[in-house]
Amino acid sequence: MKAAVLVTALALALAGCGSGLAVPRDSSPSAAMPQPPGVAGSPAPTTSSAPDTSCDATASLRPSGPLPPPGQMPTNSTMDRIVQRGRLIAGVDQNTYPMGFRDPVSGQVEGFDIDMLHAVSEALFGDPNRIQFKAITSADRIPALQQGQVDIVARTFTIDCARAQQVAFSTVYFSAGQRVLVDSNSTVADIGGLAGKKVCATKGSTSLEALAEVSSHPQLVSVDNWTDCLVLMQQGQVDATSTDDTILAGLAAQDPYTKVVGPTFAAEPYGLAVPRTDTDFVRFINAVLEKIRADGTWTADYKHWLGDRLGPVPQPPTARYQD
Repeated sequence: MKAAVLVTALALALAGCGSGLAVPRDSSPSAAMPQPPGVAGSPAPTTSSAPDTSCDATASLRPSGPLPPPGQMPTNSTMDRIVQRGRLIAGVDQNTYPMGFRDPVSGQVEGFDIDMLHAVSEALFGDPNRIQFKAITSADRIPALQQGQVDIVARTFTIDCARAQQVAFSTVYFSAGQRVLVDSNSTVADIGGLAGKKVCATKGSTSLEALAEVSSHPQLVSVDNWTDCLVLMQQGQVDATSTDDTILAGLAAQDPYTKVVGPTFAAEPYGLAVPRTDTDFVRFINAVLEKIRADGTWTADYKHWLGDRLGPVPQPPTARYQD
């Protein structure tokens, strides 16, 4: 019963539009529908929007040794500064079930990404809840780190070479893949069936970049948050949403009149990100990730938040190091 109440409440609270969830969509002509703030077309074209593969982006820095006892960080380290402050400041999503969202019943920020932060907080303080959450959009992730607004970002943040030049990433903690969400009565079977149709993705996401490269050349619509895409689909203003299978699984759970279709057409390896200069913190985080992979915490978190939505529970991603 609690799960059913939660999904219904999430649909209303996150999508901000309940009518498309209670009854099938009405495709009859109507007056122009309001749009969520920040809706735009595709980004201005660049010389090439193809992903930069010039580096080994998913290879991170090796842990420097065993984790120090909580509260006893090396003097003058990034971790010591955070512990002395008394809280970890984290940039997160509060709109994307089940990765990072604000539970409308408890009011708490929860999700798989959030559990990664609880593990880091536990290692720093001996308390998983010493975290100050700052809600940011996809486009805000890098600026928030570069401007010192947050210590860490956990927001379905795909690692790639361009981003790795601007921030520092942990090892991969989740391997997602880009697919397509459409209405349940749609005949679209994959990304190839979206030629000329409107497809939604968030600003600053690799999903938007990947869509610009597909041969079907859909019309791109960009928004601030993934739930904005769901609202636009419910209103009939876009034909599909395309992003990571994790995010699409959450949107589909909120709206029974949608379905995820097609095979994966772009890899989306997630990393925890910190300011590029905080290499000691990267090594510390990687040690935390090593621990939760080995002790079963990662698998328990996956089962709790994703269950079998994406198929059988996988093994945690294998850590890769550059040194």
